[in-house]
Amino acid sequence: MTIEQILQDEILASITLVDKAEGVNERDLIKRIEIIKWVLENMKNPEIDICELMESKMNEVILGINQTHDIFEADKLHSELGILDWVFYQLCKDQQKKLVVSYN
Repeated sequence: MTIEQILQDEILASITLVDKAEGVNERDLIKRIEIIKWVLENMKNPEIDICELMESKMNEVILGINQTHDIFEADKLHSELGILDWVFYQLCKDQQKKLVVSYN
């Protein structure tokens, strides 16, 4: 199964769960769908290093967490970071393995 298919399946599963979710869970599922769609769209452009782009986005979210004094905003950003981290791992785990091997 390709990474694109894994992400598409994740979107479908999340869409199914959104109708049953409430509050924070619903918000997180909607954000998960948005992020995965954003990643899939950016993957279509061969000039974009998707792992680098995602790492940059994750750094922006971390900066946002560090700069907020609102617990609710920090919670939203922390959830977004968790979603980005999961997608980043799915996309970039092979690249990370190559880095480890090259350093050893």
